[in-house]
Amino acid sequence: MLTSTGAWVKGFGPYHFLARQAAFVVVGLVGAFAAGRIPLEFFRRFSPWMFVVAFVLLVLCFVPGIAEPQYGSNRWIKVPMISQFQPSEAAKIVIVLSLSAWFARWQTEVHTFWRGFVIPGIIAGVPIVLIAAETDVGTALSLSVAVGAILFCVGTRMIYAVPTALSVMSFAAYFIYHDANRRGRIEAWLDLENPIHQLDRGMQQWRALLALGNGGPWGVGLGNGVEKFGTLTFAHIDFIFPVVGEELGLPFTLGVVVCYVLIAIGGCGIALQANNVFNRCVALGLTCVIVVPAMVNIGVTTALLPNDGLPLPFVSYGGTSLVFSLAAVGILVGIHRRSHARVAQEFPLTRQTRLAVRL
Repeated sequence: MLTSTGAWVKGFGPYHFLARQAAFVVVGLVGAFAAGRIPLEFFRRFSPWMFVVAFVLLVLCFVPGIAEPQYGSNRWIKVPMISQFQPSEAAKIVIVLSLSAWFARWQTEVHTFWRGFVIPGIIAGVPIVLIAAETDVGTALSLSVAVGAILFCVGTRMIYAVPTALSVMSFAAYFIYHDANRRGRIEAWLDLENPIHQLDRGMQQWRALLALGNGGPWGVGLGNGVEKFGTLTFAHIDFIFPVVGEELGLPFTLGVVVCYVLIAIGGCGIALQANNVFNRCVALGLTCVIVVPAMVNIGVTTALLPNDGLPLPFVSYGGTSLVFSLAAVGILVGIHRRSHARVAQEFPLTRQTRLAVRL
């Protein structure tokens, strides 16, 4: 699908995106293999330092000369050889590791106000606020879901979490209402059949629906889609899912959904079988980091949710997203390897004669 969509992006060669994504696949697979082999105690021990590095990278998104603003967002920084880097993708994994390490350190105080709620909230909240300030609200919200899942898993008291969540949602609603761009996207989403919205903020979602309708149950054939020829912008990134439906039809769109369902089931199964709090929280958090953005992307491209700039993990073009998604899978595999059930060894004392010397 990346070949089918990327070949028609203006200003680039027909196989530019395919070649770069193939290189990132190799890097990601090497990183996943390494992440699966690294002892989990390493991640736990060095999580504070990784948190500091992730924080600095997020701050660099606002530094002139280093930041690489695009489409009104400050999500990228300039990095030699790879052109640009998106720190929020790395920060998602680091936040999960840092929270898991904190709760593993203070297991007996997860019900307290400070060490069970306030300090973990600061650990997760500061990077999330920076990501939201980049105008990457979709990533911030999906990461908040992962953080909420971890808090619920370890047993944080709902009397602290629920009022805070309601307050954050109220603040988000206030922010969206007073932000012309965000409010305009929601208004366009609520009235996509309005010709004015179809030529403005609602154009992407409207063309995505036309692509899905044009494909029908069985699709028009690989490479034969028409919406990718400029009318469906970012068809190789955020809106690649409707092109799957247009060219390959319902079996492949449902197949993509089933793949993410299997990832969710596998990740939750690994979390349930984990033999300690750190591994369990990491497995649950990384599963949410992969699955929640996929749910949001599919919801946006099918007009079930307002438009937001989240890629489809493992499918959309994007080297940073692909490498760190594969790294998350590698860590999940590493947790699974170390979480086999331990069978207690039995000693049939009835058939043994035990001799001892009393000193």
